[in-house]
Formats: sequence, C-alpha cells, structure tokens
Amino acid sequence: MKLTKYRANPIFVPEKNNPWEAMCVLNPAVVYVEEKKEFVMLYRAAGFDNAHRIVLGLATSKDGIHFTRCFKEPVYDLHTDEPDGGSIEDPRLIQMGNAYYLVYAARPWFCGRYWLPPEERWEGGTRYKDPQEDAPLYLRKNYSVSYLAYSEDLIHWKRLGRLSDPRFDDRDNVIFPEKIKGKYWKLSRPYRPDTPQGYDHPGIWIASGDDMIVYEEPKLLYPSGLNDWQDNRVGVGCPPMKTKDGWLILFHGVSQKDSLYRIGFMLLDLEDPTKILSISKEAVMEPDQEFEKSPFYPGCVFPTGWVNRDGLLYIYYGCGDQYISLATVKLDDVLNALKQE
Repeated sequence: MKLTKYRANPIFVPEKNNPWEAMCVLNPAVVYVEEKKEFVMLYRAAGFDNAHRIVLGLATSKDGIHFTRCFKEPVYDLHTDEPDGGSIEDPRLIQMGNAYYLVYAARPWFCGRYWLPPEERWEGGTRYKDPQEDAPLYLRKNYSVSYLAYSEDLIHWKRLGRLSDPRFDDRDNVIFPEKIKGKYWKLSRPYRPDTPQGYDHPGIWIASGDDMIVYEEPKLLYPSGLNDWQDNRVGVGCPPMKTKDGWLILFHGVSQKDSLYRIGFMLLDLEDPTKILSISKEAVMEPDQEFEKSPFYPGCVFPTGWVNRDGLLYIYYGCGDQYISLATVKLDDVLNALKQE
C-alpha cells in the first residue's frame, strides 16, 4: 500500500514578495474547521537572511489543495527575548472542544543556514555568543525544545510555555486529541547522545499526565533500527488520529544508508496507547520527485498535518525543506493494510 501524491505537487511554494517566507515553506499543521467549511494551514517559513529566522504563516483552502495566504506577515512570530526566540518550527495542531492547541519545536538562538558547511553557516555575524558554562544545557547547545500554545480562532495565540524536558533535544512532540482513561498523552522524540534515554538513534517515546503541559517520565514506545529504511532515527509526523481499529500514527524514518526520509503507519490500542497493534514494515512514501530533493535537504518527505474528509486522508508534508505537498489515501485501505502486517 502506497500513498498517492497529488499530480500537481507542490501545492504551496515560497512567496518572493514576502521576505520572511521568500526562501522556503514547509512542514505544515492542518485542521478542518467545520463551521467555515475550510482547511486551515499553519506553515513553517523562512527567508534568505543569514540568521535563518523561522516563523509560522497562515493559509486557508476550501478544497484542501489550493491554499490562499491570510496575511502578509507571520501569524506566529519570533520574540527574540523569549526562550523560543530563535526559531518556531514544525507545527502540529489538535482541536479539543472549541480550542486549538499548537505544539511546535523552538530553539533559544537562531539556527543559521543549517544546510551549509559550518564555516559558511554563520556568515554575516549572525552566530549567537556562547553562554557561560553554568547556563542551562539547552541554551549552551541550542537544543530544540517543544512548546505549547492556545487559540480559539487559529489567529490569536497565547504562548503557554515549555512542553518537553529542556535537558534533551526533543522535537516531534504530538498530543493525543482526547483524554484516554482520564489522562492526557503525548508522543515525543527525546535525544541526547550522552545519556541512555537519548540513544545515538532517536526513537518514539510516550508519556501520560494529569495536565496537558505536564507529563510523567516518558517510556520508549518504538525504537529506530527495526527496518533498514528507519535505522538511523524515527519520529512522529502528524497528531494521532482516532479510528475504529485504534489510534493511527503516521511516522517518519531515516535510513543510515542514504539519509532519506520515508514514511510509515503505526496503530496503537485505543484504551492503552503504549501497545502497538500493527506497524508498516515497508515505507508507504519516499522522496522520488525532484522538488523533494532540494539543496536544503536532498531527499526529505516530512508529514506534519492530516485531515480525514469522508474517509479520505489528506496528508500534508514538507519536501526537501523548501515546499509543501499533498498525498492522499483511503483510511480503510490503511487500516486493511495494517491488518495484514
């Protein structure tokens, strides 16, 4: 079973007239707002500045394919004096009740042009000054830490603070869109190579909590290395989706052999999400188009948002760290394929 890529991909490209998104748009969060009958996308964007300032833009669509930008400025911008002031990356969205919750990765300092050699990455004097040795680890290492924000209209956001442990580089955090047995649950990807929890090849971890922003110690759910297309690292893509058969998870894997990002599915138990019921042995999507092999990351398909419309999954992914594309698949086809694994 393979995902079907939209024939006219990419569906969303940089806007040269807006400096803050003139170089790349990627890794979007997408929800469907029933009251407005429209898809709403929060997307990661950056311009050509040497610091590589990463922010979030907002766009909407009636058909889930053709998106229109809402504003000429970012909807979620950097506050450089705040802990998340270096970058706002890889948003994920869920709706609970009448509110929307945004999870994103952020750094305390600008990340610079990460795709260039180290001697070119910080041209123009944009590299941060190294903090004192007693400063918090994430400040010294410029770790990615995950944060949470709240909105009732997807435009005005309240920053709620840190969601992950700052002692780890912890991206790919997603929250389940409802409580399970009275608990909130989240998946994450903590990484620090000098600790047993970090491993050299990050995996997917799971934790529960009594509050949406505070969780117990995470436990390893799924390590990397079980298949060769994911033997370098794995991480969750889109927020969990509830189905009749279990919690459906879309995850990415990176191969040590070719460093390509590929995609697979996982199914977790509805009542106990620490139990994996089924998982893709083979990748269901991989980078095979030229626009998925840009110079910023040659060979990356990175889904971060999906919508179920009448049994058809619209899966939105960043490609090559430069564009946004769409793939589709019938939900029943996914569930049937997982039953065969």
